[in-house]
Amino acid sequence: MAPQDRPILALDSASLYYRSFHALPESMTAPDGRPHNAVRGFLATVSRLVAAHRPAEVVACWDENWRPDWRVELMPSYKAHRVADAATGQEQEPESLGDQAEAIADLLDAAGIPRLGFSDFEADDVIGSLAALDPRRTIAVSGDRDLVQIVDERTRLLLTVNGGMEKWPLLDPASVLERYGVPADRYVDLAVLRGDPSDGLPGVPGIGAKTAAALVHAFGPVDAIMAAADEAPDARPMTPRLAAALLASRDEVAAALIVARVRTDLPVLDRSPAVDRDALEGLAERWGVQRQVADLMSALARHTEAE
Repeated sequence: MAPQDRPILALDSASLYYRSFHALPESMTAPDGRPHNAVRGFLATVSRLVAAHRPAEVVACWDENWRPDWRVELMPSYKAHRVADAATGQEQEPESLGDQAEAIADLLDAAGIPRLGFSDFEADDVIGSLAALDPRRTIAVSGDRDLVQIVDERTRLLLTVNGGMEKWPLLDPASVLERYGVPADRYVDLAVLRGDPSDGLPGVPGIGAKTAAALVHAFGPVDAIMAAADEAPDARPMTPRLAAALLASRDEVAAALIVARVRTDLPVLDRSPAVDRDALEGLAERWGVQRQVADLMSALARHTEAE
């Protein structure tokens, strides 16, 4: 495969290291006794992803703010159930994961893997911007269904759900339509009508996934659905109960549309990382992940170099 035909592998880094933390026991420890299960699992996962998808580049997309202020101002319920401390807005996090996340960041930097994050934005926004602005194909790797919205002819979503990597679906436009009943570019409309408890999107009371998909299929985007609900009762192309529920939630749905839509305009194209081998060796030894680091660097050398 020619280099220009190979994709970018855009990683939702937090999604992957949380998954590794919960998949592997904390009894896996570094030489100093600290758990290294998330570090070890994350590195092994990235190595396998590189070997499987042979990308031209790997980009680790980072949550500089997992719950951006501008999203919370629009919708206070946004991810509110995951807040550990209301005063600081700190996310609930297993005790031993914080140090491991910092170690993963340091290892990525030393390995020369671009780690992109932007103040007051989430990793999803970085991934969406890469898919929109980089001319190459993109494979996004995440457990966040919000990213279904970026799937198109150039962009695929490897959805990290339901067991091991061999079971993760690689979603393209056809499989999105089959799985969710709407095209990828209408997924946000579906999500805000149906709601999404994992992100604190309330949805419209009484509207589930099937009704939401039927509305999108019949009328198109949320604006058109609300316009249909606004029709005079004798001309309204939906039941009075459904129209009333939609109109009662108009403001919440309008806010949710902005909150749930992934940004595609962040300046992601300026990246020129370099490998720091001394730092990488020191970090690998400190965290007891020499084999995992060696495997990752070998996979990167084999699969990201020009062929």
